[in-house]
Parts: sequence; C-alpha cells; structure tokens
Amino acid sequence: MKPKYKRVLIKLSGEALAGSKKTGVCYDTVLDICKKIKEVHDMGVQIGIVVGGGNFWRGRQNEEFDRVTADYIGMLATSMNALTINDAFRQLGVESRVLTAIEMRQIAEFYIKGRTYKHLDKNRIVIFGCGTGSPFFSTDTAAALRAAEIHADALIKATNVDGVYDKDPNKYDDAKKYDEIPYLDVLNQKLKVMDSTSTTMCMDNNIPIIVVNINNKNDLKQVLEGKKKGTIIK
Repeated sequence: MKPKYKRVLIKLSGEALAGSKKTGVCYDTVLDICKKIKEVHDMGVQIGIVVGGGNFWRGRQNEEFDRVTADYIGMLATSMNALTINDAFRQLGVESRVLTAIEMRQIAEFYIKGRTYKHLDKNRIVIFGCGTGSPFFSTDTAAALRAAEIHADALIKATNVDGVYDKDPNKYDDAKKYDEIPYLDVLNQKLKVMDSTSTTMCMDNNIPIIVVNINNKNDLKQVLEGKKKGTIIK
C-alpha cells in the first residue's frame, strides 16, 4: 500500500527504550521498536527520529543542578539513546546515521540541514541527538524544529498511550480520547501532549502531530497507511 506520508519525523521518548526496566535501556525493547520503524521504512517512507533522554536523566527532577547544566547533561543522554537506536538498525540491516546538535566527531556527524537531506534521499534513517543543542528547549521542541527543517509531512509522537485524552487515562476511568483535535484546543486545555513551544511551532508550520502507541504491533504502520489510529492534532 502506498503510504499517506512521504517523509515523517518520529519523536521517541527515552522512557520507551527502557521497557519494563523503567530506566536505562532494554535492548529487546529497542529492537522491537526499530523493527516497527523498519516496516514503515520498507514502505518507502523517509524517516527522521528525535529521541529523548528521560530513561537516563530528567533535568527538571534534579532541581539542585543549574538548569543549563542539567539540560546539557540531558542532551548527552539523548546521544546515548541515538547511538543505541543506530546500533539496533545496524543489526536489522537498515542504513541509518546519527546527527547531533553538539559536535561529537568521534561518534556522530554534526547536524547540518543539507547533510540530512542527502541521507534521507539515500534512503537512510536519520537519528537526531542532543535536542536543539541549546538549553531551555525540550526534545519535543527539537522534534518540531527538525520536522519543520526537513519539511516533514507529519510529526509522529510515538508514546506509551494510544492517543490524546482530556485527562490522564491511567488515573481516570472516564477519560475521553480524541480522534482529532485542533492545535489551539491542545494549547488552551493545556493537554500534556507536547510542550506549548513545540505545539505552536507545528501549528505555525502546518505540520500535523499524530500521537500513537509505539507498543501496539501495527499502529505505527497503519498510521502511515492513512488509517485512523491514535489522535491527530491539526
């Protein structure tokens, strides 16, 4: 089946890579996630990935640290996850490249927009590490920024929930799931999908955000086929 979206940016949380371990990396979980992304890649979709670092470090929970220092530590955590994902793709026989917003010439390429296009055009998955390279910006904002820079058709937020709810479905049995919701409603209702900066950036650049459960076997693939899964914010 011909994919609905030709080029997408997938935002992966660091916690998703930890699996049941909750912290660190569960390599079986990483391989499982990368297999699902490979299925989409095999459909001919060009893919960029921004990965968080919450499985190693959450700066906002370490308030004794200076915010700038904490954010830079978090960027280093994302680079570890980017290398982990890259290794999993290597094992699956998928060509991929790690590009980081902070120069780490021994382990990754420095992010340059033109270089990204070359990799995508050569059918390589591009994994972006170190967020935006600046403190005070989340990896959600980095995902929105990279999606805009590579002219992605959609930003896929791959999470542990199956969409956007009006309240936490893990706490409230009567939580209502949205199949579709406008950007402004997400902002006005302060729904914790992505931070306000990233949501606004996607709105300004007309990039739909699709929230999907990465743990469900076929959800990611079905979203790229244009089927109704998760929640679309547009």
